[in-house]
Amino acid sequence: MASSRSVSRRSPVPKFRGRVGKTRNDTAIQKSEAPQSACTGASEKRRLLNEIYERRAKAGKLVAGVAAKSNSDLFKATGAGKPKAKRYDSHFSSECKSRLPCVLQQTAGYLKTPGLISLGGGLPSSEYFPFYECTLRVPKPPHFSEKDALSPDSPTAQTVSIGKYDVNNDLSEYDLSIALNYGQSTGSPQMTRFITEHTELVSNPPYADWKVCLTVGNTSALEQTVRMLCDRGRNDSILTEEYTFSSALETFAPQGIKAFGIKMDEEGLLPKNMDVVLSSWDETVRGARKPHLLYTVPSGQNPTGATQSLKRRREIYAVCQKHDIYVIEDEPYYFIQMPHFEGKGTPAQKSSEDIESFLAGLVPSYLSLDVDGRVLRMDSFSKVLMPGSRLGWITASAQVIERYINHAEVANHGPSGISQLMLWKLLDETWGHEGYLKWLMDLKNNYTRRRDMLLAACEQFLPKAIVSWTPPTAGMFLWLKVDHSKHPEYPRRSIEELEEEIFLQGISNGVLCTRGAWFRTEPNTPASGMFFRTTFASASEEAMATAIQRLGQAIRQSYRIE
Repeated sequence: MASSRSVSRRSPVPKFRGRVGKTRNDTAIQKSEAPQSACTGASEKRRLLNEIYERRAKAGKLVAGVAAKSNSDLFKATGAGKPKAKRYDSHFSSECKSRLPCVLQQTAGYLKTPGLISLGGGLPSSEYFPFYECTLRVPKPPHFSEKDALSPDSPTAQTVSIGKYDVNNDLSEYDLSIALNYGQSTGSPQMTRFITEHTELVSNPPYADWKVCLTVGNTSALEQTVRMLCDRGRNDSILTEEYTFSSALETFAPQGIKAFGIKMDEEGLLPKNMDVVLSSWDETVRGARKPHLLYTVPSGQNPTGATQSLKRRREIYAVCQKHDIYVIEDEPYYFIQMPHFEGKGTPAQKSSEDIESFLAGLVPSYLSLDVDGRVLRMDSFSKVLMPGSRLGWITASAQVIERYINHAEVANHGPSGISQLMLWKLLDETWGHEGYLKWLMDLKNNYTRRRDMLLAACEQFLPKAIVSWTPPTAGMFLWLKVDHSKHPEYPRRSIEELEEEIFLQGISNGVLCTRGAWFRTEPNTPASGMFFRTTFASASEEAMATAIQRLGQAIRQSYRIE
């Protein structure tokens, strides 16, 4: 790989706008101490975007062939003046410490040697890949309506092609001959560059030695991360919300890791409760070692829909610093942050903000507050582009990324090359950073409209004397609380029995929603209430009202309300 910084030859460098006076490092320090005004934050985002354009223009064309090695240091700003992350040796599991880099993967570093003829690696010849060309029909930013774009001659869509030897023919920086072959477990240099720049633009971590590593999605990334940080058979434990992502709990349990739930309110985790739990930890009573790991979904939390405010995130981070807790930040819904619900009958207003204001308006990530390097953030394209791509990434300190890669090299060998190529063609070569951000803004508007329709249906069809909810400001879930104390058969029948009855009655009525009990972190402790998770992501907007009406009927039937 001769060069690893570039700007796409097919996309002209955008015109630079005015700069702000602060240095990058001044901004990073300020970011971790106090929130910026919307104007200052937007100006800073534009400055970062302009820096990315300038670095690409200066570096020239990206030259990265089959299985080329790369990392974020090739594509991000130098980080001069920023501190390095703390080391977390004591947090690694025995399995993690015993893993060594894959020997065969290391040989790829020699492939860029001029004149080298390789008889080393088992890389098949691209001559024998039976794919010569593919085309993609994609929208033109900012016109993302599928209805308008489906016509073959629609001016709001465009066709992009991917050839087998586009790189050799000087048509592109990434092609089928590279993507269909073996790659590095970190991901391709082409996608690594885009993701590194995207992370810098969105989170701009306030320490110097951060890196990204591509993954096959957050579920896989979580499993590998947990194995990296927790020891099977050593009574290890993890803190999380009292109601959390069920697949996370199903990831912890087979590893012999006990999960303990922290109480929540409408903003998610309660930092004071977390501090009390950790400060009073009794290993004998709890049956597990004091946790050194927190797993949290800060934005549009699954299943409750709660979003932690900036103040809440800082308070939780401070508790983690006090008790030396390492944080797994799971953020698949981060960019689906919506305005507050205006109430029934009020149509959602489509946002007219620019991309700088959109970025500045997002609640800062833990990664952007992480002065210690104690956060591993997980991102994914699943909720914002397509789940079937099985493509995401993690961001963490260089030490943690190095350990993660050692596992990935023998676990999944990195994400699919064809997925990387398709997304790179769309996000980097065709849309660019600004086009992708416009897509995310449009997605937010669409989910806001869908959320508002579901909430309006709830106000119309659910018995509000029994059912309550907090309108979510991120994600795709609405958490319904059903007052069990008003049920005519409580406490003769348990909360779990009543919840199951309503769930099954809903099925009979023709509606499926998810039982709250399935998300309880500590299912063997007394339930604090009766809950159901609904989503505004999948059903058609017309069908959502019917579904809520059927759910309301199921609740009334159980409560014997006429």
